Amino acid sequence: MKPHQLILIVEDDEAISRLLQLSFKQLGHKTLLAKDRQNALREIQTRNPDIILLDLGLPDGDGKELIKTVRALLSIPIIVVSARSDEEEIIAALDAGADDYVTKPFSTNELLARVRSTQRRFMMHHSSDSLITCNDITIDVENFSALKGDQPLKLTPTEFNLLKYFVLHRNQVLTHGKILKEVWGIAYEYEMQYLRTYVNALRKKIETNTTSPLYIQTELGIGYRFICTTPN
Repeated sequence: MKPHQLILIVEDDEAISRLLQLSFKQLGHKTLLAKDRQNALREIQTRNPDIILLDLGLPDGDGKELIKTVRALLSIPIIVVSARSDEEEIIAALDAGADDYVTKPFSTNELLARVRSTQRRFMMHHSSDSLITCNDITIDVENFSALKGDQPLKLTPTEFNLLKYFVLHRNQVLTHGKILKEVWGIAYEYEMQYLRTYVNALRKKIETNTTSPLYIQTELGIGYRFICTTPN
């Protein structure tokens, strides 16, 4: 995460917002505080923050509606920090456009790590560099090719697009519906078996052991998370 980022904390619990504010201040970042959707939207429109931390249970409505509003206005990393831990809420927030989801109570160190990871993904996704890497996998976006180590990966066009999407959204929980919509199109949003088939095929080509995958991790009932440990 770059120094001197401006972080908007949308949280009506003052103790939590102050804790987050102090944590980011110690790392050299500036923060904005908003207790509800209305003030959050005003800060977004006037101050242009670099990243948003968002609670869902706000006094003037559900945070998911704010996510949708922000996504219609601009592209900015959004991390949900919420006490709601059921699968339906997580899926709904991610499908609305959130980049990650952290449940309360949370470890401050884990949250800071998630923020750094989300910011790296966001910067990489908007980079003009045609080469993107994840551990020993390298993708050449311009030439539609990929390597694992120094060995070419023989991928179908769909497998390549799925791998590229995973790597661009590394270490992020991705719902089944979101992957299907982004990689295949909205008409495929509910084709879960279709997605499983391609994930299994891709695993056979990039995983050393498909029964214990290191890259494509299953998030039960939700979707997948593509694991990268190299900082990009």
